[in-house]
Amino acid sequence: MPQLPSFIQMYRDLVAIPSVSCLDPSWDTSNKEVIEKLAGWLESLGFQIDVHELDRQPGKYNLLAHYVPDGMTQGGLLLAGHTDTVPWDEGRWTHDPFKLREENGRLYGLGTADMKGFFAFVIEALRRIDLRTLKKPLYILATADEETTMAGARELDAFGHLKPDFAIIGEPTSMTPVIMHKGHLTESVRVTGKSGHSSNPAAGINAIEVMHDVITQLRSVQNDFRKRYQDDSFEVPYPTLNFGAIHGGDAANRICACCELHLDMRPLPGMNIDELYGVIDERLIEVKAKYPGAICLEHMHEPIPGYRCDPESEIVQLAQGLTGNPPEPANYCTEAPFVQALGCQTIIMGPGNIAQAHQPDEFIQIDEIAPAQSQLRDLIRSVCL
Repeated sequence: MPQLPSFIQMYRDLVAIPSVSCLDPSWDTSNKEVIEKLAGWLESLGFQIDVHELDRQPGKYNLLAHYVPDGMTQGGLLLAGHTDTVPWDEGRWTHDPFKLREENGRLYGLGTADMKGFFAFVIEALRRIDLRTLKKPLYILATADEETTMAGARELDAFGHLKPDFAIIGEPTSMTPVIMHKGHLTESVRVTGKSGHSSNPAAGINAIEVMHDVITQLRSVQNDFRKRYQDDSFEVPYPTLNFGAIHGGDAANRICACCELHLDMRPLPGMNIDELYGVIDERLIEVKAKYPGAICLEHMHEPIPGYRCDPESEIVQLAQGLTGNPPEPANYCTEAPFVQALGCQTIIMGPGNIAQAHQPDEFIQIDEIAPAQSQLRDLIRSVCL
């Protein structure tokens, strides 16, 4: 078995391995090397290892490490995280994002906070626990493509024996239990018109002008969301619709034949996704009738539903008691709804601050390392010993 490296060396090794997930193929990389590294470390601790290549994304992998005491078939604790990172702003990092750097009381590097570093925390916490003393199962889950399609989280059924009582997803929350967040939908609206010479606009169908009508109607959808739906748990208490990118046309003297708009929508927990799409379809009826066959709405990835955990649930009370931090909602989206679908009480809680996620010179504070390791160790002992 390979010898387990120090905590800092584990952090350094994880940061050094590129594992970017991106819808742009020029950025996208496999996470296989990260999975292999984690598999070796966890196996050295005594875990059984299962690795699943994704059906949706060949070349991407999920890992499940499990230690199940004799006679136990379910229950226990799942510690989960994703192995991928977002791309990096090459011109804005002051140092190599793949070289861990210690400076000003911080550890800098891509994935230090969001969230490859979480696995180093988990393994370090386990270093002082004899797995043979566990009374309940302990699982470590490492997924692929959380930053894009959540393809890894959508294939947890590949691990048929994964039936924990509790799950903790180690996104960077400063060890505050997060118990709800909105969902995430990314949509493309494509308008196909008819090109022609700009000197006679009536000879074609200008896709930019049609898109103007589409956007006008979608602006009214934004107002519909505010009026129809409300959840005061969130800072922004209604579903949102954001116009994120638009592309159309190729020359000023041509009638634009194609225009594409990318939307981001954030439904509230418990919202019916089909109902949300219904609001959009209702608003676009007249424009579609005016331009038959010209307007197409496509999903850029499968919808991610919202998530909510009962604040009175056992795992929330345990996490709050050990950390001293009361539960909160979050504005970002995670794998929680897919993990929760396993039938377990699920929270989001990990070291690092979400403010550092997706930022140049991403970092984690060194002075939060020891407390977080101790809290994770206490959580494992509380559930599994």
